[in-house]
Amino acid sequence: MELINTLRNNAKVLSKTIVLPESEDVRTLKAAAFLSKESLCKVILIGDEKAVRKNAEKQSISLPDDVQIISFDSFGDSETLVAEFQARRAHKGLTLEQAEKIISTTPLYFAAMLVATGNADGCVAGAVNTTGDVLRAAIQGIGLKKGSDIVSSIFLMHTRDGKTLTYGDCAVVPYPDSTQLASIAIDSAETHKSLIKEDPRVAMLSFSTKGSARHERVDIVTEALKLVQEKRPDLKVDGELQFDAAFMPDIGERKAPGSGVAGKANVYVFPNIDAGNIGYKISERLGGATAIGPIIQGLAKPMNDLSRGCSWEDIVNTACVTAQLQN
Repeated sequence: MELINTLRNNAKVLSKTIVLPESEDVRTLKAAAFLSKESLCKVILIGDEKAVRKNAEKQSISLPDDVQIISFDSFGDSETLVAEFQARRAHKGLTLEQAEKIISTTPLYFAAMLVATGNADGCVAGAVNTTGDVLRAAIQGIGLKKGSDIVSSIFLMHTRDGKTLTYGDCAVVPYPDSTQLASIAIDSAETHKSLIKEDPRVAMLSFSTKGSARHERVDIVTEALKLVQEKRPDLKVDGELQFDAAFMPDIGERKAPGSGVAGKANVYVFPNIDAGNIGYKISERLGGATAIGPIIQGLAKPMNDLSRGCSWEDIVNTACVTAQLQN
């Protein structure tokens, strides 16, 4: 709860506008009501206002008057959204008519374009829609941020001793190449700094530490490390490191003497999704850490995905995280 309270308090100070496109879902309605009542962020719901409020009332949910509910038809500047989306997809042959049909009939794309054009600061979806659908709308509508080669994700891991670590990528990119892995490392470092407000120390993880093993999978990690160092010479990053060398000071000193990261890393970049997904779940289930995520990164503006099994509280927490991600 300590990390969650911190994230909520930080979001309240920022007072960002978050769009929730899945207004037909009762969890989304509960989250919207809570976010507004607690002044954690300003909320936009996508849908017909009368229908949404009637559904909320039927579910015994009191939506505050300051929750904004809009549809494509009621939005005052829909032409700008359509034109911007068409321009972004013109290289794929998308026409204005096709762009309008997509945005007017698909709330995910309408929401993504609200974020892309600055009418909202971020979007949270995925309680109803699949991860693939959410990411497609985000990539096509918002696009990648400058310097990012791929959309990826991190989990925040709040340990029992009060530390907050960042694990990436555990949910999106199955087997990154060295260029993608470097992008994941840089984006994970920036996400960590945005959310935790501390300087990142990035460990490029492997089953090898500093040449203790030779394998093509190790080569991908060492190549990624070189790319990170070239792109971000200001970033504290080291590799390849086994997890114990990255986490334990005494082992880090023994296996990687003189490293500025070994033994004190707070950002852990896994070599693939197998290791990342298994790693965060072991930390959560055996280590007792609290996992918050996945948090999507690499986009020009924030749009985050939910599990379809999420609770309304998960939507609240993800909205608070989204409000704090730097564009």
